[in-house]
Amino acid sequence: MITIYGMQDSGNCYKPRLLCALAGIAFRHVEVSMLDGGTKRPDFLAMNPVGQVPLLELEDGRRLAESDAILWHLGETTPFVPADPFEKSQMLQWMFFEQNGHEMHVAGRRSLLVYPERRASATPERLEVALQRGTSALAVMEAHLETRRFFVGETPSLADIALFAYTHVADEGGFDLDALPAVTAWLTRIVELPGFRPMSWLPEG
Repeated sequence: MITIYGMQDSGNCYKPRLLCALAGIAFRHVEVSMLDGGTKRPDFLAMNPVGQVPLLELEDGRRLAESDAILWHLGETTPFVPADPFEKSQMLQWMFFEQNGHEMHVAGRRSLLVYPERRASATPERLEVALQRGTSALAVMEAHLETRRFFVGETPSLADIALFAYTHVADEGGFDLDALPAVTAWLTRIVELPGFRPMSWLPEG
């Protein structure tokens, strides 16, 4: 069985868990707690020198880091990757957008407000920049979803899973989801997918 090292309340760690739930992929979760050094412990750094979660460990011991790379590896043979080559590239486009234009601002502002150890870095200037840039990213999503049910094609893809993770908790970062009706309708469609599990979910055992 594959193992996913992660943190329960991290959106990036939620992505592969959510894909596994939706696609019926069995996995073992290992919680990496910041209370005992977390990703900076020598034993974890020996597995991933970058010192980040999530980290996927395959049955043969090979390991893969970066949330969207893990999504691609686990999702490549599932219905969450389009068969059409251009739609597949569009999916990757939105996944790149999630990491470069969305996560760093939407998730970044949330982390400054949610985690006590990061509040010292939450200067008014930093919060304002993140609010402006995160709002712009969410506006791009809103415009795209006004005429679409999902980000690519007619069915959900890895792009939807990647973007759902931090968008559905964007309000914890001070973003107004009520002002984004197309985004909120899309969030509901994801929650209604068969097999959906919330971010708090971990596999039994």
